Amino acid sequence: MFTFEQYLGFILFLTILTTGFWLMIFLIGFVVPYWLSGNLIEWFKERKKS
Repeated sequence: MFTFEQYLGFILFLTILTTGFWLMIFLIGFVVPYWLSGNLIEWFKERKKS
Protein backbone atom coordinates (compact mmCIF):
# COMPACT_ATOMS: atom_id res chain seq x y z
CA MET A 1 0.00 0.00 0.00
CA PHE A 2 2.20 2.89 1.24
CA THR A 3 5.88 2.87 2.04
CA PHE A 4 7.13 4.34 5.28
CA GLU A 5 8.62 7.37 3.48
CA GLN A 6 5.27 8.11 1.82
CA TYR A 7 3.58 7.83 5.20
CA LEU A 8 6.05 10.29 6.76
CA GLY A 9 5.64 12.69 3.83
CA PHE A 10 1.87 12.56 4.16
CA ILE A 11 2.04 13.20 7.91
CA LEU A 12 4.43 16.12 7.32
CA PHE A 13 2.09 17.53 4.66
CA LEU A 14 -0.91 17.29 6.98
CA THR A 15 1.06 18.92 9.81
CA ILE A 16 2.11 21.88 7.66
CA LEU A 17 -1.40 22.24 6.21
CA THR A 18 -3.02 22.18 9.66
CA THR A 19 -0.50 24.64 11.10
CA GLY A 20 -1.10 27.04 8.20
CA PHE A 21 -4.86 26.72 8.59
CA TRP A 22 -4.84 27.58 12.29
CA LEU A 23 -2.34 30.39 11.73
CA MET A 24 -4.69 31.95 9.16
CA ILE A 25 -7.64 31.57 11.55
CA PHE A 26 -5.62 33.29 14.29
CA LEU A 27 -4.52 36.11 11.98
CA ILE A 28 -8.00 36.75 10.59
CA GLY A 29 -9.74 36.41 13.94
CA PHE A 30 -7.39 38.31 16.23
CA VAL A 31 -4.39 40.07 14.71
CA VAL A 32 -6.11 41.91 11.84
CA PRO A 33 -9.03 43.24 13.95
CA TYR A 34 -6.58 44.30 16.69
CA TRP A 35 -4.43 46.11 14.13
CA LEU A 36 -7.42 47.82 12.49
CA SER A 37 -9.00 48.93 15.76
CA GLY A 38 -5.66 50.32 16.98
CA ASN A 39 -5.23 52.28 13.76
CA LEU A 40 -8.78 53.64 13.96
CA ILE A 41 -8.31 54.74 17.58
CA GLU A 42 -5.06 56.54 16.71
CA TRP A 43 -6.72 58.16 13.68
CA PHE A 44 -9.61 59.45 15.80
CA LYS A 45 -7.20 60.79 18.44
CA GLU A 46 -5.20 62.71 15.83
CA ARG A 47 -8.38 63.99 14.19
CA LYS A 48 -9.69 65.22 17.55
CA LYS A 49 -6.42 67.08 18.26
CA SER A 50 -6.46 69.12 15.06
